[in-house]
Amino acid sequence: MSEKIKVGIVGGTGYTGVELLRLLSQHPQVQLHAITSRKEEGMKVAEMFPNLRGKVDLAFSTPENAALTECDVVFFATPHGVAMAQAKELLAAGVKIIDLAADFRLQDTAVFEKWYKMPHSCPDILAESCYGLVELNRQKIANSRVIGNPGCYPTTVILGLAPVLEASLIELDHIIADCKSGVSGAGRKAEVGTLFSEASDNFKAYGVSGHRHHPEISEQLAKLAGQAVGLTFVPHLVPMIRGMLSTIYVKIKPEALATDFQKFYEERYAHEEFIDVMPAGSLPETRSVRASNQLRIALHRPGNGDTLIIVVVQDNLVKGAAGQAVQNMNVLFGLPENTGLTQVAVLP
Repeated sequence: MSEKIKVGIVGGTGYTGVELLRLLSQHPQVQLHAITSRKEEGMKVAEMFPNLRGKVDLAFSTPENAALTECDVVFFATPHGVAMAQAKELLAAGVKIIDLAADFRLQDTAVFEKWYKMPHSCPDILAESCYGLVELNRQKIANSRVIGNPGCYPTTVILGLAPVLEASLIELDHIIADCKSGVSGAGRKAEVGTLFSEASDNFKAYGVSGHRHHPEISEQLAKLAGQAVGLTFVPHLVPMIRGMLSTIYVKIKPEALATDFQKFYEERYAHEEFIDVMPAGSLPETRSVRASNQLRIALHRPGNGDTLIIVVVQDNLVKGAAGQAVQNMNVLFGLPENTGLTQVAVLP
């Protein structure tokens, strides 16, 4: 496209906000127009985030003064509830919305209200929104005005399971997703559980009795399977800054035991640039995707039996959040999907 996409970001002081800024500042078709923060109004973005010095010249402004209605697209890197409060005004001005929170992820408002403890203020907009998992919903995303960017854990579990659910190759009653995330997944806020002395040199499960991503994962898996699935989802906190690893255990249907799952996954994702099905027997590491939009999948079948183990890694802040949001923007505006997202993972 000839003219650059005019972009606004609401809530630019968190980890997903700075990731959006890092990626969008390198995007050849983007003009950063506005970045909001009530608390930091007037502060230069590069003063808070020195990695953006010389790359982003904007200062933070309040949402009221940010002229968001002048943008082509607005990203919401905000707490839940913010995007739906501003959605009507932006849509009326012809602005597209990509929400990195949960306002437009769950189609059932009762489920949303149960897990996020607030009423949904625009169910009509929710009904037209699209779940922004590009590898599954590419065509629908291209024709949408409102995108609910998937959660980080759901991205790994849904993409890990999509091929076998689409083809009805596994039993649906007892899927286990054992997932681990770096501390940045908790956000950039002062909280005892994420203090260095609490999170470092420690490893723990959390949300075992219920986690907000569980209904999101279940809703999308049910769409793929054509019926409800039985899902056990257990997230864990790992003492690293960024990275996510999900190990998914499923039982293969008796009639599917002869399937070559390695070949099956390679063929399903052959044309997906950001999904890497690794060679048989691989053990993907989180560092192999750090700071990239890549998601890597490895398959294991112990003793060639009826259990399939799917291991998935991604950077929770990139493919799990900001990178996926930019991927959605590229689809929305008819750009090559990898525009601004070709960064190679950082090692060591």
